[in-house]
Amino acid sequence: MTDLALQNIPAPLPALINGWIDFGLRHGDAPPRADPEGLRRGVLNEDGLALRFDPAKVICGVRGELFIASLGSPRFRPEDAPRGEQVLDGWAEAYRRRHADAAKGVAGAYAVFIADFRARRALLACDRFARETLCYAHEGSRLLFSDRADALARRCNADFDPQAIYNYLWFHFIPAPQTLFRGVRRLLGAETATLEDGRLALHRHWVPGFEESRRASFKALKEEFRELVRRAVAREAADARVGCFLSGGTDSSTIAGMLGRVTGERARSYSIGFAVTGYDETAYARIAAQHFDCRHHEHYLTADELVAAIPKVAAAYDQPFGNSSTLPAYYCAAIARKDGVEKMLGGDGGDELFGGNSRYAVQWTLDLYRHVPSSLRTMFDRALHHPRAVRLALFDKARRAHEYASAPVPDRLERYNLLRRLGADEVLDAVWLEQIERDQPAELQRRLYEATPAGALINRMLAYDWKYTLADNDLRKVITTCTLAGVQAAFPLIDDELVDFSLKLPAHYKLRGRQLRWFFKQALKDFLPPEIIRKKKHGFGLPFGRWLTEHPALHELAYGSLQSLRARGWVRPEFIDQLFRSRLQEHPGYYGEMVWILMMLELWMQAHQSAPAAPEPRPQLPAMA
Repeated sequence: MTDLALQNIPAPLPALINGWIDFGLRHGDAPPRADPEGLRRGVLNEDGLALRFDPAKVICGVRGELFIASLGSPRFRPEDAPRGEQVLDGWAEAYRRRHADAAKGVAGAYAVFIADFRARRALLACDRFARETLCYAHEGSRLLFSDRADALARRCNADFDPQAIYNYLWFHFIPAPQTLFRGVRRLLGAETATLEDGRLALHRHWVPGFEESRRASFKALKEEFRELVRRAVAREAADARVGCFLSGGTDSSTIAGMLGRVTGERARSYSIGFAVTGYDETAYARIAAQHFDCRHHEHYLTADELVAAIPKVAAAYDQPFGNSSTLPAYYCAAIARKDGVEKMLGGDGGDELFGGNSRYAVQWTLDLYRHVPSSLRTMFDRALHHPRAVRLALFDKARRAHEYASAPVPDRLERYNLLRRLGADEVLDAVWLEQIERDQPAELQRRLYEATPAGALINRMLAYDWKYTLADNDLRKVITTCTLAGVQAAFPLIDDELVDFSLKLPAHYKLRGRQLRWFFKQALKDFLPPEIIRKKKHGFGLPFGRWLTEHPALHELAYGSLQSLRARGWVRPEFIDQLFRSRLQEHPGYYGEMVWILMMLELWMQAHQSAPAAPEPRPQLPAMA
């Protein structure tokens, strides 16, 4: 077992930047003096502007009438960086050319704060996928901001938003722009917030445009694609000692192979395995590692390691986060850090740009049924609901399939949603539910899907996933766990040039019938091992439910967390009792997922707020199966 010195990890993580600006308090049009010694220490405190920041990761300074704070690694248009690679000069030039649209055309992972004291304007902006992001609160002429929602909530003394807790239980995360805290919002990907004359305005500085009717040579597209992947990996490998996650899927294998080519060295690759049937895919990672001659590292995660890391990982996020693969991602990054790796490259985004998720093929098939003439579907519906048919089990199954196929996207994407299938009334306290808009999560999903500027089903689903799968979920998972482990995270497959390239691919190059990521696999057929090309998608699944019924310490951690959660009055005590007394034994994988998201919610609460008193007497711990 690898000793990762977990006790030395701070939890929760500190904010990189935290501050506010109030033009109502400041007189004149001169920017702050920005004392060099203060900036070196990461402190600025003047009338109307106050900042505390990590000077190793945030660049702050004055350029003329502007005060600028920049996070991440922005890449500017050539005309915006006349003096080379100076980040503050690039932002100053971009702002003077485009004002509130300063971020338009800026590439890379970044977030920025710019205060224009002459125009009495301030803006916040972040990159296309909110890899670096900012949260904000608006109070009159004052704009408060931070990269972490919890840090900003402490400054604002913000209360928890019950709707956000409900939405967490639906999504297993809290999607932007909402946060756990009332009045605290998070920038969407490619969004700019501008404060001027006391008014806050939001707009998108980039909106994807799909060129669905474009014709192009496959050979030319293949050569362009491979060169763009090479450049994206080379760019991320240029400034640090780099390693990569390797699950054995097409995306991570592509990154591992290309990393070795651009560095001229054996790529350092890292995989997590589980000694549990049905959860381990290290064999594919080994195939890729051998094919590309990687310096490969495997670690088999144990239940003991979960118990050690779960509370710290839960606390690291700035609000509750329930993706169970966060623990394997953390251990991968922590082991790499111990090897001296400074940056980890992830393959996230390949599925969402090039059509690799299995639900794309499922929804394509179901959409064929929606094109059946409505008169025939109506006749079929009446037949399935005929009194005689209702009594037959075979017709009941057909009726459910008909209702599922008849529903529109994105509603039918949530068919297996835990909260939806179990029922909010079954899971949550009735009084607490009275303050909740139960349809809000589904309505948010519908609005995003309907607003997507695309015609083809696959492109609409991809753009939908850019927010809910990437920006709100997978990227937050990897970035936070890597930060906790002490390494950077980067994602070459969502490099801006590759995103723009994906927009011009014909829709049938992404999903050809039911064949997923057709172009991606064809373009890399002579690069990846054939076993990887044929492999079905798995990912770093976590056998939490299985271990929960077998491992006493893990069982105690989960059970104790949910007993503390029941005292908050959100979840029905009867539901918690049922989970541990019967449902986990019936289906550990399915109900284990519900235990996980409830446990992570409570552990986050305990780390950021005192735990409530447990009910007396505390219920007896059910015996494990």
